[in-house]
Amino acid sequence: MKFEIKLKSNLGTMICLALVMSVAQAEPGVSASLAQGNTPSASEVQGRGTQPQGARQLAQAGTASAKSVVPGKPYMEMDYGPFFTASVEVGQNNIAYKGVAIRLDEGDGGVSKGKAFVIFDTDLMRYAAGWGGEGFIDWKGIALDGQHGVHPAIVGATVFTNPVAPGWANPESGSFEDPRFRGLDQKPYGPLPRSWSHYKGVYVHGNLVILSYTVGDSEVLESPGYVQSGNIRALSRTLQIGKSSHDLLLRVSPENVPTWVVGPAALEIKGNDGFNLLRIPASMTPLVATVFMANSRVPAELRVLRALGASTPKLADIGSFTKGGPSRWPLKLATQVQRGPNDGPYAIDTLALPTDNPWRSWMRLGGFDFFADGRRAAVCTWQGDVWIVDGLGDSPEKLIWQRIASGMFQPLGLKIIDEKIFVTCRDQITILHDLNGDGETDFYENFNNDAQVTEHFHEFAMDLQVDASGNLYYAKAARHAKEPLVPHHGTLIKVSKDGARSEILASGFRAPNGVCLNPDGSFVISDQEGHWTPMNRINWVKPGGFYGNLWSYSPGRAVEDYDPPLCWIHKNMDRSPAEQLWVTSDKWGPLKGALLSLSYGTGRIWNVLYEQSGEWIQGGIVRLPLPEFPTGIMRGRFSPRDGQLYACGLFGWAGNKTQPGGFYRVRYTGKPLHIPTNLLAVRNGVVITFTNPLDPTSARDPQNYGVARWNYQRTANYGSADYKLSDGTKGRDQVEVSAVKVSKDRRSVFLQIPDMRICMQMEIQCDVVAADGTRVSQVIGNTINFLSDLSKTLSAPFEGK
Repeated sequence: MKFEIKLKSNLGTMICLALVMSVAQAEPGVSASLAQGNTPSASEVQGRGTQPQGARQLAQAGTASAKSVVPGKPYMEMDYGPFFTASVEVGQNNIAYKGVAIRLDEGDGGVSKGKAFVIFDTDLMRYAAGWGGEGFIDWKGIALDGQHGVHPAIVGATVFTNPVAPGWANPESGSFEDPRFRGLDQKPYGPLPRSWSHYKGVYVHGNLVILSYTVGDSEVLESPGYVQSGNIRALSRTLQIGKSSHDLLLRVSPENVPTWVVGPAALEIKGNDGFNLLRIPASMTPLVATVFMANSRVPAELRVLRALGASTPKLADIGSFTKGGPSRWPLKLATQVQRGPNDGPYAIDTLALPTDNPWRSWMRLGGFDFFADGRRAAVCTWQGDVWIVDGLGDSPEKLIWQRIASGMFQPLGLKIIDEKIFVTCRDQITILHDLNGDGETDFYENFNNDAQVTEHFHEFAMDLQVDASGNLYYAKAARHAKEPLVPHHGTLIKVSKDGARSEILASGFRAPNGVCLNPDGSFVISDQEGHWTPMNRINWVKPGGFYGNLWSYSPGRAVEDYDPPLCWIHKNMDRSPAEQLWVTSDKWGPLKGALLSLSYGTGRIWNVLYEQSGEWIQGGIVRLPLPEFPTGIMRGRFSPRDGQLYACGLFGWAGNKTQPGGFYRVRYTGKPLHIPTNLLAVRNGVVITFTNPLDPTSARDPQNYGVARWNYQRTANYGSADYKLSDGTKGRDQVEVSAVKVSKDRRSVFLQIPDMRICMQMEIQCDVVAADGTRVSQVIGNTINFLSDLSKTLSAPFEGK
């Protein structure tokens, strides 16, 4: 009988050999050459520790297996590292919403190229499933094959599945009854109470994965593995359980799965209520034990698997593998900066991504931030990576990229706080820890995993910001074309400085792709056209606000009860706004203090014009004079080193710009900028202020302006047509500009409109000439929520006053 030994223990050749010798003696026909003391060949003994992992990884860093390439399917080509996090279906009505899928066998290509796996549910501290064979998962999902309304499911031969229920009993009561919040579909969501069990994170040592969590007051470390003989295998869980003040009860597997334990003699697996349970008396803790689950019930085959598993008590202390391990991605990659032409006030420099990399990482960037030196930044990708880029702002600029983390759940936000990298993922906010100074992440710490996650493709976790007190903020999208299930759907969420608590600050969002924290503690958050959101909008958000989407979690709310936006944005201007941010740099021209809006849908950057009157706010957007970026722009930061705007983004679907990802610098050239910087709506017109003086003759001519206005209908339908204010029919009202006055400093114009009205959407076209002869042709898309008195609003006197 041929066999393989694949214990994910990284203990070195001596323990592997001892394990093989033990099996050979237990089953005389298994391997006579080993029983006789002959040196095993590489084909006879395969498993963790057969050579130093650091050396093996270094030798393979610049190579990739050609047979793993799947042309046109980058999500299947990619090496995700030893684990992959997603909402994964393991059986009928059985989804690990926060599932960490872990590869158990050795080999190149990461978790997806394996042949033996388990998936750990971090909400419930359960092993949702163990399986084997070719394929890993079916690769369905918005961040994978791009499909909507689906999620990945495991493929292959299942060894076991566990139901949607706690993996460990309540340490105080011994009950497995699920106490969690139930959604509107009556299914439980979110993590267990922290007093019951709490997920702390995952350690990586080479390809070894170690889970860290608590059960009651006991600290638990565990690592999955497996043993195999021919076509039969047993999956294993090696547990290092700290001192406990309560007896602990672990649900290991269904009762029809052959299951046993290797450890202290008093430990045993007992069947109860259809499951194999492991009871651990408090008096026996701390302890180390390994439980096995086999895919065969044949007695002779089980004897072989039991003999293989009998040597697992020789495992070293799991804790010794939580100090940092060998480098997995030692190769650093170099790219260049392509500087854009300086033919306007701003130039776009392209920071080339390492798209051609040995791990085939799909470089769709979801967020980034700078370290304090401004020379380095951390960027995250939608596929679960984080990379460090070094050399920003150097002269000459040569960028050095290092992959430092992988396998996370669709990261779309990143913030560096006190030089630590915090990442917003769908399942949790993760802190990345390098424990041995090689730059790579050894511990993925769960900072907060209160997030209520369902399998729906659309409920992304977006962006990450921090206030002066250290509290963190991110936005969570609602489901698409479906009613909500959990309170977190369509919300702005605040997480306490210590990560121990979270709360919903505002709701009513559909797809809030970014969070801007204002100096006064309010927020600016965009949203996108859809159901109950007739058109795109930018919201000025305050705690307790509701911003219109009744398919966010809003039981009992009246249709008309919502906070109006700062402005609506017609999809012809920007089909999908992303993050807003304040211009904080003195080195970025005349726009310091301005509010910018980035566009995922069009690859543009907009200047946001706004005015406030008490609790009311209104305004609009006007485009910066920049070419369109080739990908959707989602996140922006001003560099602490050179003071320029850096931006990143990606394409997923429903955008005009389809390059997979990009990273850019928008650099001020010193040339004049001619755009509107302020907009006021008054009882008899609008006042527009520009960056530079205008030619008075051109500015006074009403023929150089065009104004239209219309409303939208907010319903459960997707989006809205344009509707005239005049009679409610489809279309737009054209509005007369009866006269134009110019301010004495020639920087502002007052467009007199006799029939001013509140409206959801106004469009103002300007085609004038600046004092220096530059043509200024701009379109403002704005909303009028209130009308002010002209005398109380103007700061610059107008001619004739």
